[in-house]
Amino acid sequence: MAEAIDHAFTEGEHVLVQAGTGTGKSLGYLAPALAHLNAHPNERVVIATATLALQAQLANSDIPAAIQAAEQVTGRRISAAVLKGRTNYACLHKVLDGTGLEQDSLLGGDTLADELRAARADAASVVGAEVVALREWVQAELDADGAGDRDDAPTHTAAAWAQVSVPVRECLGAHQCRFGDVCFVERSRETARESQLVVTNHALLAIDAMHGNTVLPEHELLVIDEAHELTSRVTGAASHELSPQQVERVAKRCLAHLSDDDLAIEFLDLGDALAQVLEDVPLERIESPDSPVREVLGRIRDAARRVVSALKSDDPAVKQAAAAAKEVFDVAEAMGAASATDVLWVSERERFGRWLVIAPLNVAGLLRERVLSRTPTVLTSATLKLGGDFAAAASAVGLQRAEQLTGDGPEERTGLEWRALDVGSPFDYARQGILYVADRLPNPRRDGITPEALAEIAELIWAAGGRTLGLFASQRNAEAAARYCRAELPAQTILCQGDAQLSELTRRFIDEPETSLFGTLSLWQGVDVPGATCQLVIIDKIPFPRPDEPLMQARQKAVQTSGGNGFMAVAAAHAALLLAQGSGRLIRRIDDRGVVAVLDPRLRTARYGSFLRSSMPGFWSTTDREVAVSALRRLAAQ
Repeated sequence: MAEAIDHAFTEGEHVLVQAGTGTGKSLGYLAPALAHLNAHPNERVVIATATLALQAQLANSDIPAAIQAAEQVTGRRISAAVLKGRTNYACLHKVLDGTGLEQDSLLGGDTLADELRAARADAASVVGAEVVALREWVQAELDADGAGDRDDAPTHTAAAWAQVSVPVRECLGAHQCRFGDVCFVERSRETARESQLVVTNHALLAIDAMHGNTVLPEHELLVIDEAHELTSRVTGAASHELSPQQVERVAKRCLAHLSDDDLAIEFLDLGDALAQVLEDVPLERIESPDSPVREVLGRIRDAARRVVSALKSDDPAVKQAAAAAKEVFDVAEAMGAASATDVLWVSERERFGRWLVIAPLNVAGLLRERVLSRTPTVLTSATLKLGGDFAAAASAVGLQRAEQLTGDGPEERTGLEWRALDVGSPFDYARQGILYVADRLPNPRRDGITPEALAEIAELIWAAGGRTLGLFASQRNAEAAARYCRAELPAQTILCQGDAQLSELTRRFIDEPETSLFGTLSLWQGVDVPGATCQLVIIDKIPFPRPDEPLMQARQKAVQTSGGNGFMAVAAAHAALLLAQGSGRLIRRIDDRGVVAVLDPRLRTARYGSFLRSSMPGFWSTTDREVAVSALRRLAAQ
């Protein structure tokens, strides 16, 4: 892997590297990156990973170890920095100049918040105490020349953090804010500009691409870790939402600063108008230019434009209100003018009602033109081959099959040539794991998990003595399985996502080997539990996207229109990626053993089953339940 990446850096090519769990892929790209920076000290390498948690792991563990090792060899120390989005840092203007809760409590904020939580105080009181604690922390960070990074803050909720941070749109800017010289965000960006190795995340990489490469410091080489997540994260960064509550909230914020009462009332009433029109249309994609939703969006856009024009002032509060109105204007305008390359749809949440979402049909063009055309890039993950091939992963980021190099390649390059490499895995999956497909069960239903599947889950967990990670297609299925297994297996501890914070549930799952944990998507990719704690992974059904999900529907339709197979290119590829990730939870180190049980017979019986199975680790496979049960009982006895 290191040799392939070094070659790509030297030749200015792109390379896709599948590196299985346990290969040490972070060192596989850090070694050539540090070697390159040692030879070219005036250049910069950016590493982008999927989540802030993975970013922190790299920055706090892998990179310091690699830099220290490189320094021992070369005698030169490479400088490194972490760069996150603005909302991950506390805003000094909001905390020190803004209005909010009184800080002169007799108890410190940390103590007060802990006591309120212990007393199970109402949510508003707890949030208030958390804000006090956060403000005290921000002042301490400023005094100690700290980073003001959310990861270092006292325990808090999202609602509390919103009181000490500021959305990108509402930032006054370093030149207009009196705290510009000591701003945590500006200092983090300055540190990044002075560093040779910069660690960021996919979302910030996407924002950089969408805003003309003005967010990240200039760099000569790029590494994208967890690259299987890239298109999803970029799509998320390029998507926008607009809800009636948002329009109403922004209107109320602007109300105090508008001298034109009619305009203020008009803007406020448009929240109700949007709510009404959303109730009258189906929960689906909006394609018609004559949709009543577009008419209301036009009115919101026009009112927001007039509000922004009316809010001209040097007062920071007025500027921030104007910025919030400008965001409403921009989103309403984009939604009203949605083209064939955008997907606009109506969505619904149980607690907050209906709202609008707009997302790009695909992000391959953006990544090709704004990222890959500019910088030689390494894309790496444990799951890049879908159906045994790299083509789907390459296409998703804008690379074409005709541009793939298999030898030395042509003398004239376009800058978009790419190579692919599967470095394999240190694990012997066929000896360490069994894939059990329960092909006797009925096909899964849309209205909930079947009684037969519930009985199968209980028997498998009984055989394993707990030690089970249950990966479910929906929260409803996870909760139904938890209820059933708690009743059938009263001696077993069954945790279910939603019982407590996911971090707490995961900690208990790791610390208590005979405990089982059931959950949904965040567990499919986010849990690393080696050893006897996880000897059985249950997957209740093939994780296809919901058939009524507008973005996936639109993408499948676009593939079909261009002559391809929309189901295989979109739905099956999505399911294959999640199956690879989910089944990969079982074997995390060289001495792990266990069973992956898929309770969906279509994995064996459907025509697309072989494509999905080829994306999963190469376990020994069976459809005999007694074989799986016996293997689990032997493991439990050991």
